Amino acid sequence: MRFLVDEDLPRGTEALLRSYGHEAKDVRDIGLRGAKDHQIAAHARSTGLCLVTGDQDFSDIRNYPPESYHGIVVLKVPNWATASFILNVLESFLQRHDLLEQVPGRLAIVEPGWVRIRAAQRGDVTISVPSTSQPF
Repeated sequence: MRFLVDEDLPRGTEALLRSYGHEAKDVRDIGLRGAKDHQIAAHARSTGLCLVTGDQDFSDIRNYPPESYHGIVVLKVPNWATASFILNVLESFLQRHDLLEQVPGRLAIVEPGWVRIRAAQRGDVTISVPSTSQPF
């Protein structure tokens, strides 16, 4: 997959995605540092990149309908989460190829030990599954 990493995630996010064979670009490296959410979303959509972010605003399917994007992955972690913790949560998700293949056109909310995948379209089911490993 091809990912756009939002600036609220640790710097190591791009390297982690690449270590799993994915293409990744960090908004801080492509002139989008400090950009508004709608600008980041528009860039992800126009370039065919799946957005990976910690910004909970992107989980609002009324503002960011999943079917309009190549996927949106929102990492939902506690406020006290360290960079290492966040990367471990993401890595647990990346290890689930069965879930990754369902992300295009959908919203994935990734929490420690849990993943929910949904779309805005009527009739699309929400997939809620525990992840294989806890990032603790």
